[in-house]
Amino acid sequence: FGSSLLAFVLLERCSSYIYRNIRAYLATRAAILLGLKMFGRGAMATRALRARLPRGAVGCGTLAAGGAALALSQQEKSTRCDVDATSVGAGFAGGLLTGGFAAYFMGKCKVAEVEEKYSTYWPRKIMMVFGAPGAGKGTQGPRIVEMLGIPQLSTGDMLREAVAAGTEVGKKAKEVMAAGGLVSDEIVIGIIADRIKADDCKSGFILDGFPRTQAQAEALDKMLAQSGEAVSLVMAFDVDPAVLEERVCGRWIDKASGRSYHVKYAPPKSMKLGADGKPIPESMKDDISGDKLFQRPDDTAEALTKRLDGYKKQTVPILDHYAPKGIVKRIDGGAPINNVWAEVKAKLCNGTK
Repeated sequence: FGSSLLAFVLLERCSSYIYRNIRAYLATRAAILLGLKMFGRGAMATRALRARLPRGAVGCGTLAAGGAALALSQQEKSTRCDVDATSVGAGFAGGLLTGGFAAYFMGKCKVAEVEEKYSTYWPRKIMMVFGAPGAGKGTQGPRIVEMLGIPQLSTGDMLREAVAAGTEVGKKAKEVMAAGGLVSDEIVIGIIADRIKADDCKSGFILDGFPRTQAQAEALDKMLAQSGEAVSLVMAFDVDPAVLEERVCGRWIDKASGRSYHVKYAPPKSMKLGADGKPIPESMKDDISGDKLFQRPDDTAEALTKRLDGYKKQTVPILDHYAPKGIVKRIDGGAPINNVWAEVKAKLCNGTK
């Protein structure tokens, strides 16, 4: 009975304390939220001027401000039900200053990370990525884009965009294509020159599918030199031809969705093998739609041989052109995918051989 009585008395006193201070807590909390709103606007301005302020900074500021508000409410020992302006002001100032300092220091750390990234990968990274069909260029390219935050530019996409936008160079290209002719190197260089002025290229860009000849490489160098720039990295993915044949000739595609399968690395669930160990074409169906898969005409051993010959004739002179500058870095594209990415990351850094 004594324990129950003591518990009842303690509960009554706690309830009375909470009731007396609830208005103080709510008023202080409102002041803190207002302060945080003002702090948030200041943080956004700082982010725009220097670097991206991490979400963690705002979160830390909010938590710190909330802590200040709770501390104020706990320190309120008075039995009054009214809240004076001093309490509100203290809650506002305490939350704002504490949250502001936390966000400042976390924002400063983020700026340091960005500056370190720039010193590692910049000045403006102007890259080329080369690789024979099936060498892994299509797999590693998007990873590089995501890591460095720079776009991968395809000459075909740039050409279509320029024509659609009606730029001067785009109009010239449209006239040539309408007449059934081939777009000249001069026009392509002009399209690239316009495209790399866009905001998303301020930190750099990756050229995909260009240059294809040494003459194009020399024309590109001349264009970049006009702004005091030059190609900073040429990454070439090397893979044994036998491995390439296995990768390329094992590919099957769903026409409607573009989903890709591989008889060895990612076979469809429906795949069945014949007596010769090869997949039965009728059994190759898309996992989702059930539609029949197909192989592209150039995903055959015969077509691959021709494509590899053409790639070597086009690419080797370009690599030889840039090799004396020390910017050509070769990647073992035949290694496991994670090992390839590790080597790519290592060789993206400035000064890495």
